[in-house]
Amino acid sequence: MGDELTERLRQLRDVTGRSLRELARDTDTSSSSLSRYFAGQAVPPWSTVVTLCKTAGRDPRPLREIWERAKDGPQTGAAATPVRNDLPHDVTAFTGRTAELDALCDAARTTSVVAIDGMGGVGKSALAVHAAHLLTADFPDGQLYLDLHGFTPGRERVEPVEALRVLLVALGLPPGRIPDGLAERAALWRSELATRRLIVLLDNATDADHVRDLLPGAGQTFAVITSRRRMVELDGAQPVSLDVLPSEDAAQLFVDAAGGARPGDVDEVLRRCGNLPLAIRVAAARLRHRPAWTLDTLVERLRDGELVALDVFEMSLRQLDPAQRRMFRLLGLVPGEDIDAYGAAALAGIPLLNARSLLEDLVDVHLIQEPAAGRYRMHDLLRQAARADDPAADPAPAIAGLADYYLSGLLAVKKLIEILIPLPVTVTQPPPALPDLSGFDVAVDWMDTEWGNLAAAFSLAVQLRIDAQAVGLGQLATISEARRGGTTRLREVLEVSMPAAERLGDRRVLASHRYLLGAVRLRNGRLAEAALELEAARVLMAAEGDLVSEAITLMQLAQIREYLGDPEGAVELLDRATALDAPHEAVRARVRAALGLALVWLGKYAGAREVVAEVVEIVDRLDRQTERMCCDVLGQAALGLGDFQDALSFAEQSVALNRATRNSVFEAASLTDVAVVLRHLGRTEEADDKQAEAVRILERVGEPHRLARIQLPYAEACLATGDRVTAACHFQLVLELASGHGLDYLVPEARSGLARAS
Repeated sequence: MGDELTERLRQLRDVTGRSLRELARDTDTSSSSLSRYFAGQAVPPWSTVVTLCKTAGRDPRPLREIWERAKDGPQTGAAATPVRNDLPHDVTAFTGRTAELDALCDAARTTSVVAIDGMGGVGKSALAVHAAHLLTADFPDGQLYLDLHGFTPGRERVEPVEALRVLLVALGLPPGRIPDGLAERAALWRSELATRRLIVLLDNATDADHVRDLLPGAGQTFAVITSRRRMVELDGAQPVSLDVLPSEDAAQLFVDAAGGARPGDVDEVLRRCGNLPLAIRVAAARLRHRPAWTLDTLVERLRDGELVALDVFEMSLRQLDPAQRRMFRLLGLVPGEDIDAYGAAALAGIPLLNARSLLEDLVDVHLIQEPAAGRYRMHDLLRQAARADDPAADPAPAIAGLADYYLSGLLAVKKLIEILIPLPVTVTQPPPALPDLSGFDVAVDWMDTEWGNLAAAFSLAVQLRIDAQAVGLGQLATISEARRGGTTRLREVLEVSMPAAERLGDRRVLASHRYLLGAVRLRNGRLAEAALELEAARVLMAAEGDLVSEAITLMQLAQIREYLGDPEGAVELLDRATALDAPHEAVRARVRAALGLALVWLGKYAGAREVVAEVVEIVDRLDRQTERMCCDVLGQAALGLGDFQDALSFAEQSVALNRATRNSVFEAASLTDVAVVLRHLGRTEEADDKQAEAVRILERVGEPHRLARIQLPYAEACLATGDRVTAACHFQLVLELASGHGLDYLVPEARSGLARAS
């Protein structure tokens, strides 16, 4: 094709300011055809020239003569020099990767090397080849492709010295001109490239050393490298990292590659393919060639293991040293969504620094991902590969080590959250290291971040009958769930781990487990069941001489008596707890505060104040939960005595304390206390807002029993201040919650309230 026409076509392209893909769309011409026209490799039809001119806003008539000469071929009779294009066929149904493709095409104008990295099967080669086809017109001297076979099963990799020989021959150099040594071949390669404008696609490289001598020097050649390893050591290379496809793109790829939509669950197919492009294409090809299949048929085959993509990762595993491969296998056992370096160290039983180094090695070769700094996760298909790498290995020791890490962290958090019940949790093997959990907010943040992983580790420990860790995680779960709700889940955790507690044969462990189960059933509103568990726990504690635990258990039993309308029985139980004289100042103080609340229930407001007076004097050296209990007693006593301003002050202090300790459940109760006082002060709108806030909290955390209980005092306050309609609404809500959640003891009180409000 004539050089003049080629140059004029490129000028038209530049005038439009559009990308090759945009021009292809606007001119109804394929991208590959446009690339050949702009590279001078083919003469376009005149209709295409006219369309390009119209798109650029130019008159096509001056180009007609130039087009005719180019169409008729060179006038001198000399043979045109062929331009080498070794690119593989562009992938069909290329989908997504818009940002990555744009970054790669933009880089072709500003840099000489781009390195595409990602796990096996994620579509690195497909992206590189597709981009190279789009960029053909910008590199008219040729497009070279070489598969270096760095991760090809059953193939030795192409060494740099051999790769250079192949590339130099591709440039047209006779074999006799190609020297033997690596350094000499590299120098000749750079010299040849200096005067050319080529694309060189180096596919499937092992690492940076594999391609370092194959890169261009001065000149306008553009090199694209693909590898499963990040090319962090390659100076000047612009990285493009690929992850699995987003769900929308994955679905589109599957439909396109399968030849159209089929009935069935495409999401399940994609889940089993892990949104990995290679696995999606293999599954789609299986479907495309079986017209009688639906998607559900394909899912059945995937469940049966007929589609195995694990060999995609085989060569990646071969590149690992023994320590890296062991860590990879162990990470496949992780039951949660992700893991931090401390957890990985505990899982492997190695020092923290070693674990961090191995994790970074695995990130670099895309066998794990680092979605956030210091947190690591594994793709589902890689998890299968990790587990298949040593299927006979016993997972119990590693999971026990990971569980011990979580137990150690939770014990550190427990001290800061001020839960006084002594839990005889055993850490069998202390972890190699723990993060700094010395600050309250940092500790709670750690616990919240790890909560899903903790729950998954607990379930696996139960399944594997790792009893000490299963019981420990089950018991320590209370320090999170008790703060933020979720007592239904917590009850299930304690129930499912009860057999493990019994197998351990330690009465202290069994006593604490039964205590916690009783306390949770109390939170659920199952008062009879709660009383049975708590009394059984108290008997075991008394037999062990555990006065602290027995006193705390008596406090829980006293609360049941209060809920059942027997404050005298509650006072009796709290007097027994006081008589134990538990050897823990904070426990003795909480017993006094609980006694004050029981006296409030009896209407003995002055007596309640007197009971907590001595606690208030020493509250500065106690914990914030005890201080919060004192505020509750003093606030409700003030309310009973008609001192509404003092009542409001104490209730607001309680709200602040609960927010400081990030206890959502207690915060909701304190907000109701504020709302009740505001009702008595005539500040109705503010009161309704506070109560609505309390309701939203308990609805969000899933605490129907607490939700029902906070409605009662607010309904009574509405009734006492003459708002019968609002009172009836709240009593009705209590009745509905009680009936819907089996809170039988609340039904009579709700009906009585409705009768009084009518």
